[in-house]
Parts: sequence; C-alpha cells; structure tokens
Amino acid sequence: MTIRSMIYSTLALLGGTIALAVIIGGILAIVIDLRIEMSGNGMRPIFTFGDTDDHFSKLELNRSQHYSRLLPPNIKSETKIEFVNNASPENSNSKPDITGLADTPSNSLKPVDEPIERTETSTSYWTDFRGPHRDGHYKQMAIRTNWPTDGLELLWNQPIGGGYASFVVAQERAFTIEQRREQEVVAAYDITTGRELWTHSWDTHFTEVLGGPGPRATPTWHAGRIYALGANGNLWSLDAITGSVVWTRNILNDSEANNLTWAMASSPLVVDDLVVVQPGGPEGWSIVAYDRNSGDIVWHALNDVQSYTSPMIVTLGGLRQILTITAERVVGLTLEDGQLLWEHPWAVQTVPNMAQPIVIGNDRIFISSSYGHGATVIQLTKTGNQFTVETVWRNNRMKNRFGSSVFHDGYIYGFDESILACIDGATGKLQWKGGRYGYGQLLLAGNHLVVLTERGKLVLVKASPDSHQEIASFNAIAGKTWNVPAIDGGRLLVRNTREMAAFKLSE
Repeated sequence: MTIRSMIYSTLALLGGTIALAVIIGGILAIVIDLRIEMSGNGMRPIFTFGDTDDHFSKLELNRSQHYSRLLPPNIKSETKIEFVNNASPENSNSKPDITGLADTPSNSLKPVDEPIERTETSTSYWTDFRGPHRDGHYKQMAIRTNWPTDGLELLWNQPIGGGYASFVVAQERAFTIEQRREQEVVAAYDITTGRELWTHSWDTHFTEVLGGPGPRATPTWHAGRIYALGANGNLWSLDAITGSVVWTRNILNDSEANNLTWAMASSPLVVDDLVVVQPGGPEGWSIVAYDRNSGDIVWHALNDVQSYTSPMIVTLGGLRQILTITAERVVGLTLEDGQLLWEHPWAVQTVPNMAQPIVIGNDRIFISSSYGHGATVIQLTKTGNQFTVETVWRNNRMKNRFGSSVFHDGYIYGFDESILACIDGATGKLQWKGGRYGYGQLLLAGNHLVVLTERGKLVLVKASPDSHQEIASFNAIAGKTWNVPAIDGGRLLVRNTREMAAFKLSE
C-alpha cells in the first residue's frame, strides 16, 4: 500500500468515524434528549439531557404551582404597572409581589425607602456580584467544614431559565436574571423555600455558539431596589419588593456601542447615588454613571471597548475610587465625574478581559487573564494628587479565564485555566497546582475555598499554601456550570442554565 493510499484510507476512516458520531449523536438527541455543550476551553464536550422546550414547560409548570399555592382563586397573577421615565410597556411585563398572601417568612418584609448600611452581619449581606466587596469573600458567619459524605443538606432545588448570572440576596430574597424562551426575566425568590415571588420580563433573546442563550450579568441590590442588566444592554431599576419598574435605559443605545461577542456581562455597580456600567462606547462613552433614583446620565468617560469584568469600589492611596478593567487597560476613576486617576495597560488579543482584579493590600492590585496572557501585581503610589504605577511581578503561573481569584493571608487562589492553583501574592511564586475542576468558580469562606466545578460539583478545599487539600465534594447540580455561587446567612446558592439549588452551609 502506497503512502497516498494509506492517507486516503485514514481520511476515509476518520470521515466515517465522524459521520457515525454525528449519526449516533443525532439518534441520542432524539431518543434520550442528549444535549452536547462545550466546556470553557471550547474543545471538550459536556453531555446533558433534556429537550429545551420540555425544560421550559417544566419550569412554567413549576412556577405556576408556586403562584397557585399562594393566590386565592379570585386573585390574578397579572397586574398593570406604571412605567416612569423611558420605561416601555410594549415589550415588558411584571408579575406582582404575592408575599402578603404567603405562609413563608417573606410575608413580613417591608419596602426599604432609605439606604441600609451594609456590614458583615447585616440582614442584607450578599447584595453584589461575588459578595459585599466583589472580592469573593464570605465573612458573615462560620461555615460547616465537615460535610456529610452524601453532601450538604439540600434546602430546595428546581428548574431555572438560561444564562450565566449569579444570585444576590437581600432581606430573605434571592434575585437573578434568566432567559425564558424569548424573554429575559428578572426573578425574586424566597431564599428559604425557593418560591418565586415576582418576575419582570421583556422581549429579547441573545445567544451564541459557545455559551448559548441568556443574560450574563449578575443583578445588584441596593436600598430596596434591584438593578439588572440584560445581555443586549437593557438596564432596569426595579422595586425589590414588588418588581415594579422605577426606570429603564439601554446602555448600548445610550453610548452608541456595539455588543460584545458574549454579550453584556458586567454587573452594575451601585455606589452612593450612582449606577456605574460599562457599555464600551466610543468618544467618551466607555463607562457611564446613571443617577440611581432617576436613571439620568450623570457622567461618562474613556473611549475603550468594554470588557466582561465588573467595576468595583475600592480605596487606594487613601482615595475611594472605581477600579475596573476595560478591553485595553486597568484603570482607577473618580466617583464624582469619572476622571482618570491612573492606568496600566492590560489587553488580551483574543478576548477582552473577563476576571476581576483583586486588591491585595499595600495599594497593590492582582490582575489575571487567560489565553496565555498570565498574571501581574501592580503597585500604586500616590504623591499629592498623582498616582504612579509600577509592576511588582508578572508571570504565567495564574491564567484566570472567567473564574476570578481570591486573596487570603498573602496568597492568591484561583484557576490557572482549568486547574486550581495557589501563588504567593508578594512574589508570584507557584505554591501548588491541583484539582482539575474545569472552568469553575470559587469563593473564600473562612480558611476554606468553596469551589463550584464546571460540571456542577461542589468541592471544599483548604485555603493553605502548603498543598492542594480537598476536604469534601458532592454533585450539586447537573450540566455545564459557569455561574458564580452565592452565600448568605449560611445558605449556599448555586445555579447554571437549567437548574438552581440551595444548600445549608452553616454549622
């Protein structure tokens, strides 16, 4: 047999194998509703089961049971709402709050008219993306570390709409944003029972090949209101008790910006009387601050294309400021008018930045990106009104893709691509690397890491620079899981594009 004929035979065999795999995959999809999704590296398949239409039918049945148990026969689950400012009644609707009729702890909740000071023990604790300070730290109370072999106590589990947002929690309610058929939906749930309390929805549908459909940005709770950003730029201010609309804008339209390939993923930052978002518009419209009460534009700044990261409020050099990453650089901005305080170039050629920056003490910031870019720590020095920035170290030991790291006792813990790792924050030295959890997410609670793997497993890992020490693990939810977990009041909330669940994490 000649070399050419061997090549032809190999190609024919390969083509036949691929064709057979496609045929088998098609048969399995029809017979057992097999769904094939891609992992975070875009190469490895993740197999899940369940037809999309059937999933939404089950979700709708589940939610109708929530309302039917709570509403007397003569009360409808629809209500007319009054829109203010530029809210549009044509393509949005809300289901009312029904907790006044419920037999759950939520029925005692009252609307909040004035801001509540957030503390580590406040009843409204996990109100932001990745926790109170957006740094992935849970400090409200001690967690249980002796997990049972069959997993933590399940409080509730039920279907959910698509998307990659996380939960925020306030006043015994959990809030998130989902894709349900052709609508994006902001939903409020009773955190104790999982019952849906209200929804607000509007007609829009974003999808792309790798991530699939649904909104990406985690809502924010502040002073009795929810601020939610949809995948196509719809920004809503909603009453957290009733779900009624206070105001709405489209941040892409306001800034004349193009959407990102994987859509708007930056969680709105609410600070003082501002709602800060990153539409990425040209000519000074990269970052925009709206008045949180009226929705009016207060200021806009920079010309950068937006990233997938979320702005943070930090204090550096004794100055309270906005810290964020665009597609081009890490920046510090003034709260009052968005003036640029300092900058450090940080551009990834393949995909705009995704992971959150972390303040690691002594006016130092840790930054990490995937696609071979690596990590760095920069040092800020303030002299008078001016900041100078210098690089402390840079290496390729920690490459966060869309899972952000955490900082604990001088060490940084995070995903180097799909493998958990620990590096020294002062030097960048790799301490250990272990635990193939895929492109998952993690939070820090006490001296432990709570890891949610890409396939929906919960893992408890000791936050120690000595070695990778896995304490416990169990299967929490099924399917591809890129959503950040949330912890509030000793309850751990997890979700992905099809399932949501709550577990008892307290001792």
